[in-house]
Amino acid sequence: MATKIRLKRFGGRHDPHFRIVVADSRKQRDGRVIEELGFYSPAGSDIDFSVDAERASHWLSVGAQPTETVRSLLQKAGVIEGPAGEDVQEAAVEAAEAEEVAEEAAAETVDEDEAADDE
Repeated sequence: MATKIRLKRFGGRHDPHFRIVVADSRKQRDGRVIEELGFYSPAGSDIDFSVDAERASHWLSVGAQPTETVRSLLQKAGVIEGPAGEDVQEAAVEAAEAEEVAEEAAAETVDEDEAADDE
């Protein structure tokens, strides 16, 4: 059985509350779960969340895959290690360089178009 650690939505409209749960990946988002690990309340001025780190690490060790949002919450809780600071900086530098290359290519295209219009 493929298990996921994901969010199960509760709360009303414009007032979301989530439970961090372990569920079969084939089940509905708000359907039946295997185990509840914690909660996450993003609404309001302060973000509130809690997670049972011991159970979360158990599920990760047996192969449960967290969603991106849950992965970031588990990193904040210290259950799993986040990317190293250098890796984040390198990724930012690479993104900036890629953006500069794209801007230069766009500028060259504009220059070629202007040269063609002049002829």
